[in-house]
Amino acid sequence: MEELPYALLSHCGGITGFPKPYQGIVQQHFRVVYYAEFLKNKHDFADKIQLVLVWWHKPHVDKGLLQSLPNLKVVSSGGVGVDHLDLQLISSFGVKVTNTPHVGNDPTADMGMALMLAAAKLIVQGSEIVSAMETQQFDHNVLVDDITEATLGIVGMGSIGYSVALRAHSFRMKIVYHNRRRRKEEEEKTVDATYCENIEDLLRQSDFVMLAVILTPETHKLIGENELRQMKPTATLINISRGKVVDQDALVEALQNGTIKAAALDVTYPEPLPRGHPLLTMKNVIVTPHVGNATDKTRRKVVERLVSNSVAVIRGLSVPDEITIEKLSC
Repeated sequence: MEELPYALLSHCGGITGFPKPYQGIVQQHFRVVYYAEFLKNKHDFADKIQLVLVWWHKPHVDKGLLQSLPNLKVVSSGGVGVDHLDLQLISSFGVKVTNTPHVGNDPTADMGMALMLAAAKLIVQGSEIVSAMETQQFDHNVLVDDITEATLGIVGMGSIGYSVALRAHSFRMKIVYHNRRRRKEEEEKTVDATYCENIEDLLRQSDFVMLAVILTPETHKLIGENELRQMKPTATLINISRGKVVDQDALVEALQNGTIKAAALDVTYPEPLPRGHPLLTMKNVIVTPHVGNATDKTRRKVVERLVSNSVAVIRGLSVPDEITIEKLSC
């Protein structure tokens, strides 16, 4: 029987390790070596490892690791974003990089809608009022925001952004979007979306602005002081992309000064935020712990895609999820 190729993973279990329930999916195709074991016995594993499987950005793929794995063929990373990987460095070693796009579209879009609804309807604040010991009666003059027929601006109309638009269309929201490339006319018609060539046009008219872009040098701090000033004072910012897409200092100031009304964030920088950070204490902010695609069904699919991508690279087959610098810039 042919020996399975070797795969390097960071560690198993805990809050950042590879999940134990999914180990069997990998072990059907690979002999798994965890990083601590690799460090102790480099001479036994260095020449055998053909895959580095990156889970929650671990292990860190740097020059030293690449130099220590002469037969490495692929770095396969769970999730869509690859901002934690130096693609140019990895490519210089003749190693391919893959990710797992589209798998998490639906749960991440669900999360975006949940954050928008929670912010608009004051779900978190309302729950705190109901459970507070000092609450004797409710203020029935407190008003919440409409979602139905409100304007949603989607920044980044890729697969996740379009999944958000499909959901928002059911709420009869007016959808405007900004993207590197305009989507096909029939796709726009399906969700009644209007393209904004300039992000400023989107920001000025949106009641809710949802960020669904990948993190690149071009999208780093895409939303800063100037962009926040373009938004309505009644608008809410929702981020389901990456924390670094927003200038958080500028966001804090905008929320404190009433430049915008509220924010709902599934991602921040860093994660978690330092204890006592203003975003954690402001009443007009919701922060969740990066759980956009954290469902068992989705994570299982992610691992299956990681494995299938890696097997394809090792066998010299076509790899639809291969990531290159050129592909990211398209």
